[in-house]
Amino acid sequence: MRVSYSPDYYVELPPDHPFPMGKFPAFKQILLSEGLIQEQDMVEPEEASWATLELVHTPDYLRQLRDGEMSRSAERRMGLPWSPALVRRSRLAVQGTANAAQMALADGIAANLAGGTHHAFPDHAEGFCVLNDVAIAIRLLQRQGQIERALIIDLDVHQGNGTAAALPAGSGAFTFSMHGARNYPFDKESSSLDVPLEDGLTDEDYLSELEHHLPSVLDRARAEIVFYLAGVDLAAGDRYGRLALTRAGLHRRDHTVLQAVREHGAATVLLMSGGYASTPEETADLHAIVHREARTVFSTPTSKYTGRATHVGELASQGGLSP
Repeated sequence: MRVSYSPDYYVELPPDHPFPMGKFPAFKQILLSEGLIQEQDMVEPEEASWATLELVHTPDYLRQLRDGEMSRSAERRMGLPWSPALVRRSRLAVQGTANAAQMALADGIAANLAGGTHHAFPDHAEGFCVLNDVAIAIRLLQRQGQIERALIIDLDVHQGNGTAAALPAGSGAFTFSMHGARNYPFDKESSSLDVPLEDGLTDEDYLSELEHHLPSVLDRARAEIVFYLAGVDLAAGDRYGRLALTRAGLHRRDHTVLQAVREHGAATVLLMSGGYASTPEETADLHAIVHREARTVFSTPTSKYTGRATHVGELASQGGLSP
């Protein structure tokens, strides 16, 4: 599987900051060590252009972000300290998701070893999310005429409020979010389908909800491409999750989603989204579960994509990897 990755997905944060920035290099290393990806599978993105970001975000917000003119309250809402490195990291992650979408359309499945920043609104950052990579990637694919409809399967424990706001009804995107009813964000947006979950939910009840809704979501969305936000903050013991899924439950969740999407025939983009286990390394290991399941589900070629562009150079020559 080809993946987007940049060493600059990692930026330094204050030592006591709660966001586990170290999970990004740890995640890449786990995938390499387990043979889930190879060095040649990693495609390093450039920074998404400011014009590309304007497909979703307002010029005023982008100006504040670019020039470091965010107010202190806006920075607190973002949850991360502003820096040029953070801006670069966020633009890289956006292009990483756009590239992964291009690669998924060519290969059937691809991933960004970051992304899923679903709390970023068109006009502000929020909840550790600076730019909404999924919404931008969808708008870019639509503008290039490569897709008409996309589906976001957002199984992070927190509602994808920014994505719901950026991709309302009529946008050609179906937003499906299963999330903690009483968890952040406390003022929820309206997704195409929201499934609120009670605190403390365990494997069987969670999987029952997922298996109930997933087939109709795929049918209703009629999507050519699926962005799967495989957040792991619903695992038992997560700092912010308040659910109680086991590792086995995460394996079953990811297998269920990937098998259903593959059978539906849509291209699949894997994104990290949230996770706050006791260490960045443990968090990264939980994030690797979806790649372990992808190896099983996608162990044979997807016939739908046979004969399409399969090399980075070929995609680049078509303009597919341009920021």
